[in-house]
Amino acid sequence: MIAMPTALASPISRAADANRRRTSASVVLRSVLEHGPVARSTIARLTGLSPASVTDYCARFAGLGLIRDAAVPRRSNGVGRPHVPVDLDSSAFVMGGVHVAVPHTTVALLDLRGRVVASRELKHEGVTEPGRVLARAADGLGALLAEAPGRRPLGVGFAAGGWVDQEAGTVVEHQLLGWRDVPVRELIGARTGLPVHVDGHARALVNAERLFGRARGSRSVLHLFVGNVVDAAFATNDEVHHGPRSQAGAIAHLPLDGGTQRCGCGRVGCLQVELSERTLCERAREAGVMAGVNPMRLVKGAAGGDAVAARLLVERSRMTGRAAGLLLDILNPETVVVTEVGAIHREDCLSALREEVGPERAAAVIPTSFPDSVLAVAGGSVALDMLYRDPLAVSPERN
Repeated sequence: MIAMPTALASPISRAADANRRRTSASVVLRSVLEHGPVARSTIARLTGLSPASVTDYCARFAGLGLIRDAAVPRRSNGVGRPHVPVDLDSSAFVMGGVHVAVPHTTVALLDLRGRVVASRELKHEGVTEPGRVLARAADGLGALLAEAPGRRPLGVGFAAGGWVDQEAGTVVEHQLLGWRDVPVRELIGARTGLPVHVDGHARALVNAERLFGRARGSRSVLHLFVGNVVDAAFATNDEVHHGPRSQAGAIAHLPLDGGTQRCGCGRVGCLQVELSERTLCERAREAGVMAGVNPMRLVKGAAGGDAVAARLLVERSRMTGRAAGLLLDILNPETVVVTEVGAIHREDCLSALREEVGPERAAAVIPTSFPDSVLAVAGGSVALDMLYRDPLAVSPERN
C-alpha cells in the first residue's frame, strides 16, 4: 500500500488557528482582569473554553509574569481540593504612557490594571518641535522607571489629539501643535528600545473605559473629548472604529447650534472653536475672572464662590451637551463618556450637560472614569489595549 502524503495546513487555516488562539488568550486574560482573583473553573464557565485550555493559557500567562496564584486558596463547599484563584500580577510590569497636549506632555507608568504608578507633566515652554518633544518624553519615561525599581516596562503607548494614524504609527496632522507626518513610533522606539503603540487620545480613552472604567461591559461606547482639541471615538463590541488611515472621530468642524465663535475655516460655530479650552479661557479673561490658559483656575474660582466663573463653566458644559446629543442622534451608543473639565469637577455642569442631551438619554451620559489622571491613562491605555488583545505576543525578556 502506498502511503499518501500528509496534507499541509494552508496559510488560511494557519491564520485562522492563530486568530482563535489570540482571541482565546485575550478572553482568558480579560476574565482575570475583570473578575480576579478568579478560579480557573470560573474562567472556563465565563468564556466557554475547556478547563484544559484555560489551564494551559493560565500557565502561559504565569510563565510570562502576567498572572499569579492568589494568596489565599478557596475551597468548594469546604471539601475536596482547594480552588486556587488566579489574579493579575501588577507588581512587576508597567506600560509607559505618553500624551502630548497643546501646553504640555504627560508621561506616566501604568500597571496592568490601568492604574497610574507614576506620572510627570513636561511643559513645552514654547518649544513644540516634534523631535524635541518626543525626546523629552522618552527621557521622562526613563526617569520615571529609574524611580520605580523592580518595575519592568512592556512597551509604550502614545496618544494625542488631531489626526493620528494607528497603523502607521504617525501623527499625520495636529494643527494646534504644527505637527505633520511625525513618525512617533519610530522616534520614541529608537529612544527607548521598547515596542511603541500609537493612537488618537479619544480612541485611547474608549479603550481605557471598556477595560478599566465604568463603560466596561457596554456593547457600544462613544467618547467625547473636549479640551484644546475636540474629537470623538466610537466602539462597538470591543472594537474601536478607526476608518481609513484612522480619520474617524474628526468632529472639529461639525456645526454646533447656538455657536458664535468664528472658526479658521471661515464658518461660525464649529465644535472645536466653540468648545475648546482656549475659547473658554479667553472668555474667562475677558470677564476678568482669571488670567492665563489653565481652565483649572476657572474651576477653582467657581469652587471659591465666583458666580461668573461658575456660569462660564455651566454654559460650556451645556454646549458640550448639545454636541453629545448630536452624536447620540447619529450613533445611538449605549454609553456616552465625556471628558470635559466642568462635567468632571462640578455637578451643576454635569447636570446642564445631561439636560441638553434630554431626560430619556441623560442616564447614558457619564463623565470620564479617570478625573484626576485622564491624560496619563490615555497614553498608557494605547499599549495596554494591545496587551489585552494579544497577550501571548508579550516578550518581557526583550525589555
